[in-house]
Amino acid sequence: MVNKIIHYFLKNRLITILLLITIVVWGVSTAPFQWNSMLPRDPVPVDAIPDIGENQQIVATEWMGRSPKDIQEQITYPLTTSLLGIPGVKTIRSSSMFGMSFIYIIFEDDVEFYWSRSRILEKLNSLPSGTLPQDVQPTLGPDATALGQIFWYTLEGRNPETGEPTGGWDPDELRSIQDYQVKYSLASAEGVSEVGSVGGHVKEYQVEVDPNAMRAFNVSIMDIMDAIQKSNLDIGAETIEINKAEYLVRGLGYIKSISDLEEAVVTVRNNVPVKIKDVAFVNIGPAPRRGGLDKEGVEAVGGVVVARHGSNPLHVIDNVKAKIVELEAGMPQKTLSDGTVSKVTVIPFYDRTGLIKETIGTLEEALTLEILISIIVVIVIVLNLRASVIISSILPVGVLMTFIIMRLLKIDANIVALSGIAIAIGLMIDVGVVFVENIIRHLEMEENKHIRRGKELVSLIYKSLTEVSGAVLTAMMTTVISFLPVFMMEAQEGKLFKPLAYTKTFALVSAFFLGIAILPTLAYYIFSLRITKKMVKQASNIVLMIAGVVLIVITGTWAYIGLSIFGVNNFFKDKWRKEQTATFVNIGIATFMVVFFLTTKWLPIGTNAGLPVNFLFVAIVIAMILAALWLMVLYYERILRWSLDNRKIFILVPLATIMFGLVIWWGFDKSFGFVANSFEAVGWKSFRQTTFWASASDKFPGTGQEFMPSLDEGSFLLMPVTMPHTGVEENLRVIEMVDKRISNIPEVEMTVGKWGRVNSALDPAPTQMFENVINYRPEYILDENGHRSKFKVNRKGEFILKDGSTYNYKKDEFRLIPADSLIAHKRGDYFRQWRPEIKNTDDIWQEIVNVSHLPGLTSAPKLQPIEARLVMLSTGMRAPMGVKVYGPDLESIEIGGKLIESALKDVPSVLPSTVFYDRSVGAPYVEIKLNRQKMARHGMTVADLQEVISVAVGGMPLTTTVEGRERYNVRLRYPRELREHPDELARLIVPTATGAQIPLSEVADIEYTKGAQMIQSENTFLVGYVIFDKQEGQAEVNVVKDANKVLKEKISSGEIELPKGVSYAFAGNYEQQAHATKRLLIVIPISLILILLILFFQFKTVTASLIHFSGVFVAFAGGFIFLWLYGEPWFLNFSIAGANLRDVFQMSPINLSIAVWVGFIALFGIATDDGVLMGTYIHDTFLERDPQTKEEIREAVVHAGLKRVRPAVMTTATTLIALLPVLTSTGKGSDIMIPMAIPTFGGMFIQSMTMFVVPVMQCMWRESVIKKEERKKLKKEGA
Repeated sequence: MVNKIIHYFLKNRLITILLLITIVVWGVSTAPFQWNSMLPRDPVPVDAIPDIGENQQIVATEWMGRSPKDIQEQITYPLTTSLLGIPGVKTIRSSSMFGMSFIYIIFEDDVEFYWSRSRILEKLNSLPSGTLPQDVQPTLGPDATALGQIFWYTLEGRNPETGEPTGGWDPDELRSIQDYQVKYSLASAEGVSEVGSVGGHVKEYQVEVDPNAMRAFNVSIMDIMDAIQKSNLDIGAETIEINKAEYLVRGLGYIKSISDLEEAVVTVRNNVPVKIKDVAFVNIGPAPRRGGLDKEGVEAVGGVVVARHGSNPLHVIDNVKAKIVELEAGMPQKTLSDGTVSKVTVIPFYDRTGLIKETIGTLEEALTLEILISIIVVIVIVLNLRASVIISSILPVGVLMTFIIMRLLKIDANIVALSGIAIAIGLMIDVGVVFVENIIRHLEMEENKHIRRGKELVSLIYKSLTEVSGAVLTAMMTTVISFLPVFMMEAQEGKLFKPLAYTKTFALVSAFFLGIAILPTLAYYIFSLRITKKMVKQASNIVLMIAGVVLIVITGTWAYIGLSIFGVNNFFKDKWRKEQTATFVNIGIATFMVVFFLTTKWLPIGTNAGLPVNFLFVAIVIAMILAALWLMVLYYERILRWSLDNRKIFILVPLATIMFGLVIWWGFDKSFGFVANSFEAVGWKSFRQTTFWASASDKFPGTGQEFMPSLDEGSFLLMPVTMPHTGVEENLRVIEMVDKRISNIPEVEMTVGKWGRVNSALDPAPTQMFENVINYRPEYILDENGHRSKFKVNRKGEFILKDGSTYNYKKDEFRLIPADSLIAHKRGDYFRQWRPEIKNTDDIWQEIVNVSHLPGLTSAPKLQPIEARLVMLSTGMRAPMGVKVYGPDLESIEIGGKLIESALKDVPSVLPSTVFYDRSVGAPYVEIKLNRQKMARHGMTVADLQEVISVAVGGMPLTTTVEGRERYNVRLRYPRELREHPDELARLIVPTATGAQIPLSEVADIEYTKGAQMIQSENTFLVGYVIFDKQEGQAEVNVVKDANKVLKEKISSGEIELPKGVSYAFAGNYEQQAHATKRLLIVIPISLILILLILFFQFKTVTASLIHFSGVFVAFAGGFIFLWLYGEPWFLNFSIAGANLRDVFQMSPINLSIAVWVGFIALFGIATDDGVLMGTYIHDTFLERDPQTKEEIREAVVHAGLKRVRPAVMTTATTLIALLPVLTSTGKGSDIMIPMAIPTFGGMFIQSMTMFVVPVMQCMWRESVIKKEERKKLKKEGA
């Protein structure tokens, strides 16, 4: 089938060229990058990371004024028990807080999102009567996921001309504009599920009764309630006809002002109307609130835009911004007392656009650098510019074809998905290398040197490709099969890495298709292209010379001088003594130009080192790797012959490598524990305490484990909590202080703090919880597409400002300079916005922690907005690590939680300041206990008395005004001074059945007590949370294991004793990691077996398949060795041009996360690739030569090895060097790319020894077969 495809496209070359043009045009139009193209754009949807949140729905129920216990018993519990019966439900998690119930129904991943919503609605609509209190209506939350909150903003008064802040707007005015103008407009944008409001004051009419006046007029609170409700009513009275015209009749009675309400009649006494203003004071004031917003120390009003499930976040944000532009013209404005015009303006403070663009920009840059590096490798190793052009063309066209497939199959572009393409670059280029190298080999044969065009060249290309197509297909299949574990991942890790598996597979399939369909035609045209006329040659060379000069003038880039040198070299080609010299000069020029452009994009040792130093560094690093591998090619025969002659010694090398990798992975004690056990069994009990064993175990403790490295989002989320009794006024004071302190950090661009919750089901935060979104400045000034911007510098390296002054980052005192004060320049330098002592984001976080310590405010784990939202909605906790404490009642859970909190502080790997049990009991309550006997004496019912208490203390919304599009409640209550203290509450007057009015103390007792602040449960069982964070440099899984060990020891020793019925379980990312590891331990062996089966189908024998499979084990060990080296402080610990190489490659201890495992899985496919290609040719050579003696076998092995060593080296070189930009990348997304690249780089570097292992093992096997046959012959002859 493959050979037929090659033949068809090679024969129909016009169709092939048209197909190539189609792929390029279509690919450019679907590319997710911000390319300026004249083509119509239909790009792949993009986001920063895949949506890895749980498949969940939210049911929110409001019952304002009710305590958490009332909410739990009367709403949350009955609803949870009813919803548990829905098909596909995995678990139900709930939170009951003051006035609100939130129930999170988590479904299995295979349940369709909108189907689950319809099942919940069916269940809610069919609840039996009496399940919930009267007038309580549960609502289904927005159709969004954990990543839905994509855009936060504030409303501020700004000068419409300058954009400078002016103020002049009260919080209630801004909140009304938000609720009735901005909110509805933004909600109409395509892809928006919900717009939630937060901050400011919701305006309402407040009627505060005067008890003395009520007593004087003998008016009860019930009378006033009735009067208010009857004073706010419009009616329609059909129509009347006047003079044959029809008039609509309306009775206008809605409240429009305070005076309308004041004039409402309560009753009539002595023919005199008693109005509301006679017995109450009417004003406009703020409604009770359970959340607020603060921006850099100033109270603010804003909102959050939630994207709909399945929508393209970037597209939704663009739609929202378009709506904001539409809104601008109609936004209210006023002239302040000083004559300044202040217009309400929407100001974003969290916009995921920047994160998305910068993340995609990081991948775009990585892919560009990888392609450039691959071209360098091809040019240098192939030493044939024509072949280099053919091979290199596969990469950009293959990437474009991958984008097309992603668009058709609706695979979004994000950091993980595009990383799949990045790690596939080496294998993609390998397709072209193998095919073209075989074509060149055939062209260089003596009998084929005359072939340059026509049918003979077509036949030669066809023969060359069909010879190796089977081996290439097998290599591709093993690589695809190696990613089977990723396809079979589930839960969060599956959602995270399946896109990577898809894109890598698409990239490999695209490369293979291009290799068999497009490459043969390109090879035909490029190899047959000959310029025979001398005048044409000379003219083209002159054009090259002129083009180089013109491009230098236009772009200002001196590297284009290479084109002119090309032309000069070709023009005087005849002057060289050897014809090959001109070719090598051209190769050198091409390499120089590509390295130069690579350096300008990469700048691995930093902008401050300058372009020349970076150029030398890049050239030296690439030259060192290529030189090492090229020496392997040059001395391959010698090394291979020595290895064949000393096979037993040579085999010890890969065996020792595998053992060393195993020790690094498992740890010394686990790997050689059987030795220690043996000594301990015979009586040497202290063997493990010996100096050697203790030091070896300490040096090799085993690789740490974690679920996933965090993605750098460009923002932090500080989530401390205050004490359970903290009120609104104290929350406002504390959050103002925190925001002011954090805003003073130079690296922080903006700080916006939220206390309590947004009016959205996606935010179940109590009033005592803070969420401070801290946007820090990127390390370098970026453009709108997330790429670093260059600014003009003088010869001293000083930045030139527009006002003519200069700034030297190294010598002058640090100061922030806005981008509009600098001069953009292509040949300038990047401007660093961080102080010299701030090396990474961890340093910024530490600065935040240092200034946010306040009395009464807990510490908080390091979180980011997306990360925190995922953690909270998937685990119920506000930290990636924690302990769930289960128990029969809140008091028992509280005792158990505090004991566990105290114990966790003693765990060495846990950061003590972050350990905190979220107090569920401790909120102060004022309980009014009704005395039924006294109430009966006065003829009072419980309902009547409770209604009076509810109205008098908390206030009751009685009706809603209609003022155009705006709606405001009318609330009746006692004045604040009459309800501030239990003594005042005791004097509240309540009406009796006889009409008399008595104080509340006559029929009720008022007491202080403590109760629940927030009640949480899972599947109806009560639960509490103890959160904690790890010490720097520790791995999550190791920390949890340490914590679990300490807890068990303390419980078993009796140091702590949990209350009866209390149990605990560790939760958070640990659960995800444990689930993923358990799954991988099953799936990875299955995929390796499948790879072995494919090899068996190719080579037909188990022994040959195992020989070629051996490269996997060597590569696996190499990956762990490189992970270990990354954590060793001595490795590459030296500086070049003032830049330490450990900092350049961001070396630090790397834990074994799912990202690292994906890197290993990618490595397995590449590792078998070289073995398959080498083994296939050895196998074919044996079939061709049929060696019968030891010498013949060795000669056959050496011959086959020499023919395949160069393509194998090219695969290794391309993979290694292409990963260098990834290993040094610092932009958004590098946090996930680097852990995936490390095992692949280390594994491929160590795996290069399989170029000797496979031939040696093949030789051993073939020789053993001959020895067996000789023994059989001797036995027959002896018989």
